[in-house]
Amino acid sequence: MQPVGKAGFRQNVDLMFNRAVALMDLPPGLEEKIRVCNATYTVRFGVRLRGQMHTFTGYRSVHSEHMEPVKGGIRYALSVNQDEVEALAALMTYKCALVEAPFGGSKGGLCIDPRDWEEEELERITRRFAYELIKRDMIHPAQNVPAPDMGTGEREMAWIADQYARMNTTDINARACVTGKPPNAGGIAGRVEATGRGVQYALREFFRGPEDVKKAGLEGALEGKRVIVQGLGNVGFHAAAFLSEEDGVRITGIAERDGGLYHAEGLNVRAVRDWITHHGGVTGYPDAQYVENPALLLEEPCDILIPAAMEGVISRDNAERVKAKLIIEAANGPITAGGDEILRHRGVVVIPDLYANAGGVTVSYFEWVKNLSHIRFGRMQRRQEEYRHQILIDELDRLSKDTGIGWQLTPGFKTRYLRGADELELVRSGLDDTMRTAFQSMRSLWHERADVEDLRTAGFLVAIGRVADSYRAKGL
Repeated sequence: MQPVGKAGFRQNVDLMFNRAVALMDLPPGLEEKIRVCNATYTVRFGVRLRGQMHTFTGYRSVHSEHMEPVKGGIRYALSVNQDEVEALAALMTYKCALVEAPFGGSKGGLCIDPRDWEEEELERITRRFAYELIKRDMIHPAQNVPAPDMGTGEREMAWIADQYARMNTTDINARACVTGKPPNAGGIAGRVEATGRGVQYALREFFRGPEDVKKAGLEGALEGKRVIVQGLGNVGFHAAAFLSEEDGVRITGIAERDGGLYHAEGLNVRAVRDWITHHGGVTGYPDAQYVENPALLLEEPCDILIPAAMEGVISRDNAERVKAKLIIEAANGPITAGGDEILRHRGVVVIPDLYANAGGVTVSYFEWVKNLSHIRFGRMQRRQEEYRHQILIDELDRLSKDTGIGWQLTPGFKTRYLRGADELELVRSGLDDTMRTAFQSMRSLWHERADVEDLRTAGFLVAIGRVADSYRAKGL
């Protein structure tokens, strides 16, 4: 058996793929076609900044074109390299297949620390990077559709979308070339929070199954569970905020770059986020115990651990010391194959990244559809729903008066019932349905097949099976 302790990110993804595909009956050629990355484009471009030429290195990797367009974020970080981008592209393939988003997997990255540059400089860099990709059709509404990732957000996506429109002035679907845009630039309500919201919905679905909760060594509902979050970026913040404010969990620990915070009774997530925004880190936060080494928080006792930052934070080196009973991978690849093996043998339940991290691509799918249809969700049916509901309320009021019963509907019920769903509500409904359906597809294999020991293997089996079916339909 190949050692899994020191494998790179791409190798870790392949090892997890191998573990699942060994339980399938795929022809060797098809298995290899699904595993390999189709293409990786490396671009080195120059931008004149601060009186001199600076050269930047970027990547765009396409893992699978079993469905098109391919989909995957663009991240800005100094750690970006070909191995990482190809690993993330592979995960995108399996993620999209699992949640039934009609995309192949892709990923991009630029080796840059965005904090080193002013906004105007970053815009020039982003537009030049986009130009290099657009002219090779590696950003295109029908071929390759990026989205935000670590170090990027709505601002960068708006720049990319505008650059595409400048280069393709007659493309009526230009806005669909990228997702994660601001609402006023063709974006969709709920996209910024989507991945964190998906983590919340994933945990809710897990806790709907008493058998699943028991397998994790837990009991009862999600409410009151102790949660530690590693990384309070976009995903970690929204997941922690929603879980604490809407589901009653206690966020007992938050790990960040410069240290960690711990409070047994629970932290105020929004207060911590505000502190980080104003002070650049958690150091000095007054209402919690400060932990100098944030990695130690991963080993603190808790019910649920949410690694929501970088890949490889739980490995063979520390997996034995992780005390959480349930881990949900809000980030991409936070557990290495070696760490996963140890956790699995210890009976720790892991909700895998290819499912738990899929909220972003799911809502990106909705945004892409919105851009292609050129109409916001809810515009055609919202008032009609309200009108039909009003007819029912009026009839109930009439019956109450005519029969002399005298009962009345509560004003709160009337207000909620009469209001038609807007775009945000429809997006959340679609995301919730997607997360529920995808979990059940994994869960059925996890419970029904004795050779499927964990949710990760179950997720890979579902995803690989769907990719294989797509290739077979193409005649491959």
